[in-house]
Amino acid sequence: MILEIVLVIIGLAIGAGLTYVGLKKGVDADKKRIISEAEAEGERIKKDKLIQAKEKFVQLKSEHEKAILEKDKKMSEAEGRIKQKENSLNNKLAEVNKRDQKLDNIRQNLERQLETNQKKQEELDKLHSKHVKQLEASSNLSAEDATEQLKEVLISEAKTQAMGTIKDIVDEAKINASRDAKKIVVETIQRIATEQAIENSVSVFNIENDDVKGRIIGREGRNIRALEAATGVEIIVDDTPEAIILSCFDPIRREIARLSLHQLVTDGRIHPARIEEVVTKTQKRLDEEIVETGKRTCIDLNIHGLHPELIRMVGRMKYRSSYGQNLLKHSREVANLCATMAAELGLNAKVAKRAGLLHDIGKVPDEESELPHALLGMKLAEKYNEKPDVCNAIGAHHDEIEMTTLISPVVQVCDAISGARPGARREIVEAYIQRIKDLENLAMGYEGVTKAFAIQAGRELRVMVESEKVKDGDVEKLAFEISEKIQDEMTYPGQVKITVIRETRAQAVAR
Repeated sequence: MILEIVLVIIGLAIGAGLTYVGLKKGVDADKKRIISEAEAEGERIKKDKLIQAKEKFVQLKSEHEKAILEKDKKMSEAEGRIKQKENSLNNKLAEVNKRDQKLDNIRQNLERQLETNQKKQEELDKLHSKHVKQLEASSNLSAEDATEQLKEVLISEAKTQAMGTIKDIVDEAKINASRDAKKIVVETIQRIATEQAIENSVSVFNIENDDVKGRIIGREGRNIRALEAATGVEIIVDDTPEAIILSCFDPIRREIARLSLHQLVTDGRIHPARIEEVVTKTQKRLDEEIVETGKRTCIDLNIHGLHPELIRMVGRMKYRSSYGQNLLKHSREVANLCATMAAELGLNAKVAKRAGLLHDIGKVPDEESELPHALLGMKLAEKYNEKPDVCNAIGAHHDEIEMTTLISPVVQVCDAISGARPGARREIVEAYIQRIKDLENLAMGYEGVTKAFAIQAGRELRVMVESEKVKDGDVEKLAFEISEKIQDEMTYPGQVKITVIRETRAQAVAR
């Protein structure tokens, strides 16, 4: 039994050894096969990479050659253009030389003609002197004395005739005023209006204390940069106590920046994300307010059928000014004046009021334009289907185009009346004072004037004269001469009334 077990064990051991030898031979064979396959795959990949590198090199070489050819072509074209310009310059130079030669010939001819004319003039002067001596000998007067006497007589006669004619014309105009009123108004009002406009470009935002400035600026200036980027307004934070300056030519942007700053400072949360959110909301709210202002204005003036874009432009006028005069208030005033004047002249009051309200819409466009505001306003009115009468009145209220209807001069004169009345527009103090002084000094330059006072913001000039030196018949003449000199030498808004005062006082004392 034991022997059998031993034999079985020996058999199993011999079998295991044979199996191990077989497995080892199989592993060696697989190892050689894998190595050979790897070497073959490496050779194949190497060949593929070499082929790709060659193709890439050929492609780059082709592109390089193409670029060189294009550069050569451009250089040849440039050389051709340069040669053409050189030929053109040579031709022009030849033409200039020819013209110079012609000019030299003309100059020589003119010099010869001038010498001939000088000789003839000398002969004429000699003959004239001879005739003057003969006349002096026959009249017993020198030429200068005779000229002075004749000049005095002619001037005196001319002044007398002119004053008489002017007085007759004025009297006739007063008598026939009611009959000729329409014609006189239409023909004369066109002289009044002039185009001048200034804009405020700075707003001041007041704050409670200077600590707020640091919060508005933010860490490393990030808040103020975000504000400027969101609003398009330059924000100036300087040493001015309790104030921040907002600078921008667009009044709408300045108003958005001012309202946004007010909300941010009131809320207390100031950071870039919050700034963008507040500016967006403020802009939306202001747009709605602009439309509402335009609608309310049209309702107040009883103007219907206006295009929504024109209504929005009317609302934008609220934030625009001219010479310190609010543009919306000015336009409303012009509209009412136009309606009144058109009714007096027997014209269509509704059309006149519509043209008066829209006459300055060219000052509030959405996009900047190089056209004058009158022409730009006319184009906007045409774009939104306004009547030809209204469009012509808008375009012609500063004489940019020819007036084709009677509404146009009405709008022009009402615009001038609204802008020229005392207190309507801001005027630089120094210029205003200088204009008053110039008015008074101009009147004081006349003989017999003792005092001159410019009153009513320079729209009336009262002149006091001495009764001994100025007679009653000369008072009207003096007022006329002063008015003519003011028209010729001065620039002023509206008109200036000249009043000459002459009085005689007698005093006695009873004892």
